[in-house]
Amino acid sequence: MKDTEFKGHIGKTIYESEASWPIENKAPDAAPNIIIALLDDVGFSQLGCYGSTIKTPNIDTLADNGLRYNNFHTTAMCSPTRASLLTGRNHHTTGMGAIAEWSTGFPGYSGQISKRTSTLAEILKPHGYNSFAIGKWHLMRMTSATSAGPFDAWPLGRGFDRFYGFLGAFADQYDPELVEDNRVIKTPNSEKYHLTEDLTDQAISMIKSQKSVAPEKPFFLYYAPGACHSPHQVPEEYVAKYKGKFDAGWDEMRKTWFKRQKDLGIIPPGTELTELNQEVTPWSELDQDQKKLCARMQEVYAGFLDHTDAQIGRLISFLKDINQYENTIVIFLSDNGASDEGGEFGNLNIRKHYSFISENFDELFSSFNDYGTKYASNHYPMGWGHVGNTPLKWFKMDTHGGGIRDPFILHWPRMIKSAGEIRGQFHHCIDVVPTILDYLGIDAPTTVNGIEQKPIHGQSMRSGIEDPASITPKRAQYFEMLGDRGIWADGWKAVTRHSKGTPFDKDIWELYHLESDFSEFHNLAEKNPDKLREMIDLWWIEAGKYDVLPLDDRDRERSASTLRAAARERYRYYPGMARVERMSTPNVSNCSHVIEAEVWLDGADTEGVVLSAGNRFGGYALFCKENHLYYTYTFGVRDSETVISKDPLPSGKVSLMFRFEKTGDNEGKGKLFVNDTEQGEIDLKEMWPVIPNAAGIHCGHEDGSPVCETYQAPFNFTGKISHVDVVVGDDQVIDFMSEYREAVGND
Repeated sequence: MKDTEFKGHIGKTIYESEASWPIENKAPDAAPNIIIALLDDVGFSQLGCYGSTIKTPNIDTLADNGLRYNNFHTTAMCSPTRASLLTGRNHHTTGMGAIAEWSTGFPGYSGQISKRTSTLAEILKPHGYNSFAIGKWHLMRMTSATSAGPFDAWPLGRGFDRFYGFLGAFADQYDPELVEDNRVIKTPNSEKYHLTEDLTDQAISMIKSQKSVAPEKPFFLYYAPGACHSPHQVPEEYVAKYKGKFDAGWDEMRKTWFKRQKDLGIIPPGTELTELNQEVTPWSELDQDQKKLCARMQEVYAGFLDHTDAQIGRLISFLKDINQYENTIVIFLSDNGASDEGGEFGNLNIRKHYSFISENFDELFSSFNDYGTKYASNHYPMGWGHVGNTPLKWFKMDTHGGGIRDPFILHWPRMIKSAGEIRGQFHHCIDVVPTILDYLGIDAPTTVNGIEQKPIHGQSMRSGIEDPASITPKRAQYFEMLGDRGIWADGWKAVTRHSKGTPFDKDIWELYHLESDFSEFHNLAEKNPDKLREMIDLWWIEAGKYDVLPLDDRDRERSASTLRAAARERYRYYPGMARVERMSTPNVSNCSHVIEAEVWLDGADTEGVVLSAGNRFGGYALFCKENHLYYTYTFGVRDSETVISKDPLPSGKVSLMFRFEKTGDNEGKGKLFVNDTEQGEIDLKEMWPVIPNAAGIHCGHEDGSPVCETYQAPFNFTGKISHVDVVVGDDQVIDFMSEYREAVGND
């Protein structure tokens, strides 16, 4: 409702007075509903309608009845693309130069969307729209993702009326840590639960509820399920559909998908397939067990994408059921290219990759049947990511085509009359907001909530939607991600893939004429040095204009600064508190620390969680079972160390303590105490280098995936807990730089 001045008249009584009601915000006439469906880590070729052999019939139907784009670009990474997509501004200008966890304290890398760059939800609110956000947010500093907020960067603080999903980078599909609106909620507990299904249920429920009471009001749904980001988890019946389908290997599948792309017309006829990526091991050089494992991981990914397509089908069917199909704009895209984060043979526990910890092949192969289940937090090998980006070079986080050129589908039955056509105009995710505003006849606001707004950077796509022969209104677009840089201008592209840890002024730039070289096959840098110099100079101009500087090639190492900024010495937790997000929990890695609980026991067989931090993929727990005190440290699934008190627990007021003394880098000795009496000792040699817990902290119970298989959630504590203290020692070293130097081979 508009906050307007009262225009009636107030007399002594109601009979002498004239009422005046506030004017309700009204949407433009015949305003369409809007759905932005954003998938995660889905590369240019991974949809059926973009050339893959993975079944995506519902997405393909959107393409058949809408428009497909083959020259649409993102930022190469999730948080930055989401920020640009929702604001229409370049990602550094919004403050999201990299993912939220890798903020650095500079304007372009603040780790959350600037209040000077309004979201589409904030823009649409005064124009009569209800806005719902479903799924992945990842647009705020994760140290703010607690019950204490601040909430101004949460979805409801950025214009959305409702939110259901997760705030971070990814979620376990079986045991997700969820948020509803502005509150943490418990993990759903069901054997048949799957996050993507739940998110789709919630999206349908929100629309259904709104249309039941205000059928005339349009809605904006931001549907971002988090699929197909790792962990690749999906019911086995979807995986079984692809058994044996990828046994030919990634070399041959690239050729197969490339041919399909040409047959579909999604790439120009003269496109050349780029050579096998130099970091990918040729399939012929793998042994039989390696091939078997790698094929299995791609089967799981294919099943995951197939399952996601089915949920999108449910959402579209619902629109038809409520007669909103014709009047709904559906914008479908991915946030970046397919990923190489799985390395040569994939991951069983993707957290180890993020912590610079390698997993050997024997460990990966021995868990063959776990992939896709709740016992694996898996990611496929980089070879399959290379296939997923066919015919392009490199991967997610790179500014070559494999990182930034992504599928984009526009579906709007009421408006699009040339269904099934392909558009080749250059566009970027910053162009989505101005396109929507153009069709709605809405001007971007100059102020929002009293804050002056930065201009929209994107250009409306309308001319190309309505006329396939029109040229893009864009003249230039820069790219930067973790030191990689690129610039597009008038059909030319200059790009450099920066080697982490090396001087930026030593980078070698490449030059491509994309108008005639779709896949960036022919490097023209040597033949046309003047054009290359012109493009590089333009990149620096754009970088200065949009807050790109200073250049920073660190990635996971940046999180150390974030942790230091939020760290404190002492933490106190109470039973019944809401889950505390992992980035706000005590970072007890590589330091001495103490966990001490004050409890009351009644002399019975005490059991239950005192304090748990994490889940089966990493963490620790202090708990009681069969009237004994336990401490477990988990380094991964079925990889944990436990110490148990030698004596039964007493009754009455009792102090329970675990004391850890650091003896070396990421190792040390832990001791259990009950009422200051030592009860057991444990040597820990293999520990997480930073934040051991893969999930948040709970006090007095467990939620979701348990830290170890010794108990099952919720495992409520049967005594009474007063409080639990965690005290972090002063000998902590958070040194990602040493692992960083080792990874890049520099001293």
